[in-house]
Amino acid sequence: MQRVFDIVLGSVGLVVIVGLIGWGFIYMLRKSDDPGKMFFKWAFTIPFIIGCILLAHKMGPFGPFLIVFMAVVLSFMWTPHIGEWIASPITNLFDGGDERPDKKPFYSAAITKRKLNKPFEAIVALREQLAKFPADFEGVTLLASIQAEDIQDLPGAEITFNHFCDRPDAPPLQVAAALTQLADWQLKLAQDAEAARAVLEKISARYPGTPLAAQAAQRIAHLGGTEKILLAAHDRQAVQVPAGVNNIGLLDSSKHLMPEETDPGLLAAEYVKQLEQHPRDTEAREKLAILYARHYQRLDLATLELAQMINEPDQPAKRVAHWLNLLADLQVHGGADYETARETLEKIVERYPDLPVADMARSRLNRLKLEIKGKKETPDMKLGDYEQNIGLKYGAPRRY
Repeated sequence: MQRVFDIVLGSVGLVVIVGLIGWGFIYMLRKSDDPGKMFFKWAFTIPFIIGCILLAHKMGPFGPFLIVFMAVVLSFMWTPHIGEWIASPITNLFDGGDERPDKKPFYSAAITKRKLNKPFEAIVALREQLAKFPADFEGVTLLASIQAEDIQDLPGAEITFNHFCDRPDAPPLQVAAALTQLADWQLKLAQDAEAARAVLEKISARYPGTPLAAQAAQRIAHLGGTEKILLAAHDRQAVQVPAGVNNIGLLDSSKHLMPEETDPGLLAAEYVKQLEQHPRDTEAREKLAILYARHYQRLDLATLELAQMINEPDQPAKRVAHWLNLLADLQVHGGADYETARETLEKIVERYPDLPVADMARSRLNRLKLEIKGKKETPDMKLGDYEQNIGLKYGAPRRY
C-alpha cells in the first residue's frame, strides 16, 4: 500500500514539475523579443539536464562534478532571464513593464505630403492607415479635409463622413462634429445654405432631445445671416465713405456727429420675427429678454423669455446656469427683492449640485445681499409706443 502511495505521489509531482516547465516555456517564449533564440535555449536545456543527471548517476563519485558543470553552463544561459524576472516588479513601476502599447495609426506621412502640395499621395497614405483603423475619427476628418479643401471634391468628403457616421459604433460627439464640419463646408465652399441646413437637420433627427440637437438648431437659426455674409464676400460693392468734418476741434458740440442708436422697438420687432421663424434661436431670445428688462423695465417679459430656454430639457447645464445667472442679474437690477433672486440662484444648485456651476451659484448666494445693497437706484423709464405684450406671443409664463 505504501508503495502505491509513493508511486501516485511521485507521478503527481512529476506532472506538476512538467506543467511548471511547460508553463515557463510558453510564457517566456511569448514575452521574448527573439522567440527563435528562446526556443533554441529550451530545446538545448531540457535534454542537457536529463543527460547530465543520467550520466552523473553512472559516474558514481564523480557525478557531483558533472552536476556543478551543468549548473555553470545553465547559469550563463539563464541568469539574465532569472534576474529580469526577479527585478520586473520594481522596473515595471517605471517603464510600464512588458505590456505592449496599443496599436494606433500614423498620419505623419500623409500630413507631410499634404504640406508638400501632394494631396493625392496624401490620400493614398491615409487610406492605407484607415484600412487598418477604419473607425479612427482623426484619420477620417483629415481625409475629408483634403478632399474638400485641397482637391475641391466636396461630394467625396461628404461620402467619407457619411461612411463614418453610418457606423453603428460611431460616438455621437464625433458624428455631430463631422456633420457640423460638413455643413460649414457646404456654406463656405459651395455657398449652399439649404444643403447645410439638411446636414444639420440630420443631427437633430439622429439625437433628438439632446444638447447636440439644441446646438444644431441654433446653427440652423443663423444660416440665413451666414449665407448673406458669404455672398457679400463674393460680390463686394463699393463703399462710399462720407467726407470728414472740417475743423472738428472748433465746433461747440460734436453730439450731432455721433451715430444714431438703433431704435429698441425695431430691435424687439426684429428679434420677435426671428423667433417666429426659429423658436429655438437662444441667442435672439436672450437678447430680447435683456432688451425687455433693461430698456423697457419689463422684468415679467424678460422672465418669460428666459424661462422658455431654461425649461428646454436638451440644453447643456452650462447654458441653463448662464440663463439663470442672467435672470438673477436682471432681477437685481430690476428692483426684485432678495427672495426672488435667491430662488433663481438656488435653481442652479438644485439642478446641478455636483457641477462647478453649483459652486459658483453658492458663492454668489453668499454675497447676494451685498450685491443688492450696492445696486444704484435708477429712475424708471417711461415706456415708448410699441407693442406692450410683444413677448406674450409665445404663450403664458412658465415656471423655471
